Amino acid sequence: MKFIPILILLTLICSSVVWAGDEPPTPISNKEAIELVQTHANYMWTLVAAALVFFMQAGFALVEAGFTRAKNAVNIMMKNLMDFSIGSIGFWAIGFGLMFGATKTGWFGTTGFFLSDFQVPDGDPWVLAFWMFQVVFCATAATIVSGAMAERTKFSGYLIYSIFISVLVYPVFGSWAWGSLFNGSGWLEGLGFIDFAGSTVVHSVGGWAALAGAIVLGPRIGKYMPDGKIKPILGHNIPLAALGVFILWLGWFGFNPGSTTTADKSIAMIFVNTNLAAAAGAVLAMFVSWMKFGKPEASMSLNGALAGLVAITAGCANVSPASSIIIGAIAGILVVFSVLFFDKIKVDDPVGAISVHGVNGAWGTLAAGIFNIGGTTGKIIGVQLIGIGACFVWTFVVAFIIFKVVDKTIGLRVSPEEELEGLDSTEHGGNAYPDFAVSTYAQK
Repeated sequence: MKFIPILILLTLICSSVVWAGDEPPTPISNKEAIELVQTHANYMWTLVAAALVFFMQAGFALVEAGFTRAKNAVNIMMKNLMDFSIGSIGFWAIGFGLMFGATKTGWFGTTGFFLSDFQVPDGDPWVLAFWMFQVVFCATAATIVSGAMAERTKFSGYLIYSIFISVLVYPVFGSWAWGSLFNGSGWLEGLGFIDFAGSTVVHSVGGWAALAGAIVLGPRIGKYMPDGKIKPILGHNIPLAALGVFILWLGWFGFNPGSTTTADKSIAMIFVNTNLAAAAGAVLAMFVSWMKFGKPEASMSLNGALAGLVAITAGCANVSPASSIIIGAIAGILVVFSVLFFDKIKVDDPVGAISVHGVNGAWGTLAAGIFNIGGTTGKIIGVQLIGIGACFVWTFVVAFIIFKVVDKTIGLRVSPEEELEGLDSTEHGGNAYPDFAVSTYAQK
């Protein structure tokens, strides 16, 4: 014990020694210190937000699995795993450069491929943090399509599509609206287009691509009867879907506030707006389904929350909390009638992805102009409508062509026998629930 004071003294002496040849650290001013702390906080917030958005991939997988039949659960997990994995590599190689590279035309970037904006070892690491945040957004757009095409899509065909949305469809439109966030400058943002976190850039791109895919594929066997009646094909696990929605709700607190890429006070209102819109969407969808069907329908209520989240994504930073409730409430109403509409015209969307993301992405983008805190004008509304229209035309047309080409070459849809047996077995040789017997209904 008597040696402890001596050891402490030696430690203090050694820690204060500056070895010969070493230079003491350069002192910095208070202003520089504050800027350094802010910079580090920005990195931390952006990467934490990216992690939250990545966790949304789990939410999408659970929602899709819960809303569909047990015989396809493994296939759904594989699609959600692979569209992120393949999409990450494609976005690294090509997509990021097209979306955020320098451009002279405003149509797409021509630099920054293979993350060439970062040079080892002395490159600016901000490009890495920014890329990480953007790649999880790209994955969100890609995985939205999976739900609308569930239970009848060839896995190989889906992989081909995932490549193209990550390297072409999403990045090109993204460059029009968000290019200036890094090195680019898009023609649409030059008009004053408002889409803070991606109601159109992310969600409508995914939703309109989903619409193209669902049309090319056609409906599931037994969904629409010869006499014109619509046969409900029930999901096998609504609690699983509900868990997915809660995960997505949580992830959206990274999606919207994280789009500041800055750790400052502005994120407080974005958090509040995001939450209020989701809550209003869930409540209104519940009441509308209650009036339509005589019961407060769970799947519609869950999709109402997601619709509210999608709708507020564009205007989360430029509308008031009261406006966010209105935006979310209208989204909750829209999603119910939109799901019924697409069923009526025989576009089979097992999870309601087209209605949640496509339709309410468009509504949220328009609402960002209508409820703009700084005031609205005919020009603002006009620009918002131009952006909505440009997104639909670009995404739907290009995605439709991609799906048609895939369908005519390697094939997009599994055989009727494979569809009836289930894609877990026929596509992956697996079974999500090996200890449970498969009911006759689940095989139909």
